[in-house]
Amino acid sequence: MMMPCFTLRKKVKKVSNGSGNKPIRSFFIELDPTKGHEIQKTRPCLVISPNEMNHNISTCIIAPMTTKSHDFPSRVKVEFKGKTGWIVLDQIRTIDRVRMIKKLGKIEKEVINKVKNTLKEMLVD
Repeated sequence: MMMPCFTLRKKVKKVSNGSGNKPIRSFFIELDPTKGHEIQKTRPCLVISPNEMNHNISTCIIAPMTTKSHDFPSRVKVEFKGKTGWIVLDQIRTIDRVRMIKKLGKIEKEVINKVKNTLKEMLVD
């Protein structure tokens, strides 16, 4: 099922990424234009960049979310807004905050820990 596309864009001043006790937040983000096999269209995404970055520069790092995927090691399964989907960590990217359309909600702490561990395995270990 496709998520609705919003044409109204609001600039988001501050974004929380879940540092400390704060949960990672999910936003509806316009990802077009894309090329090749990049995830496209306007969809839910997880902000994964550090709060220091989110509060001081106009870009943030996001991970797209999708309901159409397979269980890959670089994808974290998530229940969000009554749907089962995946956080696609193999397609993280930096976006300007003007692409952020609407705040959608928070992700559970257990899922946040899986996201952090998967990113660590992918990029550090």
